[in-house]
Amino acid sequence: MAINTFARKEIKFLLDMHQYHALMEVISEYMNPDKFCVGGKEYGIYNIYYDTPDDYLIRESLSKPYYKEKIRLRSYYSPASADDVVFLEIKKKIGGIVTKRRVSMTLSESDEYFATRRKPAAKKYITEQVFRELDVFLDRYPITPKQYISYQREAFFGKDDPDFRLTFDRKITERREDLTLSRESYGNYIIGADQRLMEVKVSNAIPDWLVQKLSELEIYKTSFSKYGRAYQNFVKEQVCSKNGIALSSGIYISNQVLMNRSV
Repeated sequence: MAINTFARKEIKFLLDMHQYHALMEVISEYMNPDKFCVGGKEYGIYNIYYDTPDDYLIRESLSKPYYKEKIRLRSYYSPASADDVVFLEIKKKIGGIVTKRRVSMTLSESDEYFATRRKPAAKKYITEQVFRELDVFLDRYPITPKQYISYQREAFFGKDDPDFRLTFDRKITERREDLTLSRESYGNYIIGADQRLMEVKVSNAIPDWLVQKLSELEIYKTSFSKYGRAYQNFVKEQVCSKNGIALSSGIYISNQVLMNRSV
């Protein structure tokens, strides 16, 4: 059973295609592609986010508190089979520092854990510790699957500092039905086809070369939560439906959000 744990800063930027291509021109000088992205490849990430029946966790997160936490189930396969490995993650943000701890299991084992709290056999103490943390979370919140999020990712890490990572996400897709990783990826896009969500993941300061390039290209940090944006879109749809406002051609654009019903 594998486990990852880390603490870092995660800074987000929403790029247009000119900014993206200009930045990519210098990436290879300072960074190496992730082992899954060699040769210009990208990989898919597929998530189920869990929340309370009244969406407390995401509503609290959007209020930007000093401390917030969330739990999600992640797969790198779509659709995932019962025997595929998935990762149950608990992610916390405390004063701008992000920590993430996760355990791996099969998809069927994750279903069993959520249903009965029965855990796969753990050989390491740290794995048992993370499961205790997950148990506390589940005791505190009556959670249920609430949101599907998937995206295609390019990832790089620093040549001089492997802990410095840079990721570019596209085709960020959400849905609030079929909330299982065993179904294929489909849903609504929450950024445009001409946009990329870039995340800078650092333990210390952003490297000088990147700071200079961001300034040159007029790329500015933004507050962007994939789950948060999907939830805000859901609320807007509910308000429009309640007030009898039709969404023309199934597309609703607001605050630079694109929702495409024909994905």
